[in-house]
Amino acid sequence: MLDTLNFWLATGFGLGLAPVAPGTVGSLLGIPLAWWLLRRPLVHQGVIMAVLLTLAVPICHVAAWHYAGLDHGSIVADEYLAFPLAVLGLTAARNPLVMALAFGVYRFFDGLKPPPIHLAEYVQGGFGIVLDDVIAALVTWLVMALIVKFWQRRTAEQH
Repeated sequence: MLDTLNFWLATGFGLGLAPVAPGTVGSLLGIPLAWWLLRRPLVHQGVIMAVLLTLAVPICHVAAWHYAGLDHGSIVADEYLAFPLAVLGLTAARNPLVMALAFGVYRFFDGLKPPPIHLAEYVQGGFGIVLDDVIAALVTWLVMALIVKFWQRRTAEQH
């Protein structure tokens, strides 16, 4: 029973079993989660994210046992639980276009895994499965914060 529940959580309720781009398809679950979180006070957003990311580690670690300890493509809980971190506190992301841009930037960094993101995968004990996605989300947050700041400054100058 618990193994089945863990499998469904790890695979994003089956979205991670998609035959094409399972990481991207599974990551889509992170969008409504991020949208919901952005309606909460910033402190609550941070606490909820800490809990979700803490839960993601054992969920992904246990699921990886079924794939000889590998971060198999069907394991997407790390992606969808880390994505909201990419827009944490960015109220502008309540705009669907900003959220879509954040999602695209996140998938770019998570898929490409430039340094130091790719190094996080080597961390043992299940942490590496989640850590690379957390770093990709943090880099995305930085990019998005800069874009939002630039956009807001430019809009203010036009008025």
